Amino acid sequence: MTAGHMTARDMTARDMTARDGGAPRLLSRVTPSHTTALRLPPGLMRPGLRQVGRRVLNPGLPWEVQRHRLDQVVRTTPVPRGANVAGHVLNGVRAEVVTADGVHPERTVLHLHGGGYCIGSPRMMRTWAAHLSAQAACRVVIPDYRLAPAHPHPAGLDDARAVMAALLGDCAPASIVVSGDSAGGGLALSLILALRDAGESLPAGCMLASAWLDLSRDRRAVPSLARRELMLSPGWLEACALAYAPRADWTAPSVSPLLAGHGGLPPLLIQAASDELLAPDAERLAASASAAGADVTYTRWPGMWHDFVLQAGVVAAADSAVAQAAWFVAAVTGR
Repeated sequence: MTAGHMTARDMTARDMTARDGGAPRLLSRVTPSHTTALRLPPGLMRPGLRQVGRRVLNPGLPWEVQRHRLDQVVRTTPVPRGANVAGHVLNGVRAEVVTADGVHPERTVLHLHGGGYCIGSPRMMRTWAAHLSAQAACRVVIPDYRLAPAHPHPAGLDDARAVMAALLGDCAPASIVVSGDSAGGGLALSLILALRDAGESLPAGCMLASAWLDLSRDRRAVPSLARRELMLSPGWLEACALAYAPRADWTAPSVSPLLAGHGGLPPLLIQAASDELLAPDAERLAASASAAGADVTYTRWPGMWHDFVLQAGVVAAADSAVAQAAWFVAAVTGR
């Protein structure tokens, strides 16, 4: 990888394949049926995803109802055979640690889950994490960070920093990759910026998938993109943003890390879908970080939706995204 270089491209499934604190509590050892090898055409997924947007990510519903309904959806997601999920407490923050069967990890991915800072849990990342663990020989640590509105900014960021500090207690920074999807992508980049600004050790790299990086952006500004979006709505994003931080704080770099300076960042892998409301954030970050000298790999999948990477094992494009993430983890950790 070369500093200051950005690769950006639209991809299909054919374009990318895999290249070159406390005692744990076992939560599950998942052994689903062999039907998880099935790959579904995107067209079959879209109606169900629209229902998730209408029935779960609905600003008219109380947060607890949204959380419950999302958990019901997540429980139907197939998890790779033999995945191990263990509960840990790291510097007072609960987390799940996912490892694929037979993997003895030499590297760690710290992943921050999405959910608009208001809903979501580590459970929603188990499938993605298990696939990544198998392909990158890594453990994936997923904090159960505090959620707004009960715990607004900076509670989630404080929890992320606490988990990172715990990992650095027994891992070298060069063996850690910070990652996040959707709002968790914003939290991941905010964590990197906080470490940089404090002069602390930075991880080997950072991966962002469908990241929400600018809470101040008017998502109604591009009507054609809003029409293509399957799950997110401008109204839901605004409700999440208001629950997370006062409107006056939306332009603060720790809240909207896209608006920060991007010099001195570790290598970045930025993944986005062409048909998601948050796609402009990925493109703007790729340009800004590359201009500031960061090593940036930016990939946009045509015809895909927000957080499509979570459908690994079901959608071919998600498989290619996980393969790219595994390549990135191996490349930046040098192992």
